[in-house]
Amino acid sequence: MSGTDRPVNAPDPAPGMDLDRPWDLHPQVSVRPEPFGALLYHFGTRKLSFLKDRRLLSVVQSLKDSPTARAACSVAGVTEADVPRYGRALATLARSSMVVERTP
Repeated sequence: MSGTDRPVNAPDPAPGMDLDRPWDLHPQVSVRPEPFGALLYHFGTRKLSFLKDRRLLSVVQSLKDSPTARAACSVAGVTEADVPRYGRALATLARSSMVVERTP
């Protein structure tokens, strides 16, 4: 196993997004919780994203206080087996600039 508890030759669970780096919502993104999950609106790009999973909403809300996206998943109760699925969802949010890598 590697330092991230994945087999060395395992595919990246979130292509284009390093879950072991710090991430956060883009400063121009507003989150509106809904019974089904949440609506994310980016005021800069005017894009709207739907989170259809309340646990994904918890992950997104935990990003700002977590040292890594993987840690945010853990805080939100995502099991290790489900991390690849949530990683792919976060990567999609990163591609649409809803979440961005946090810099020191």
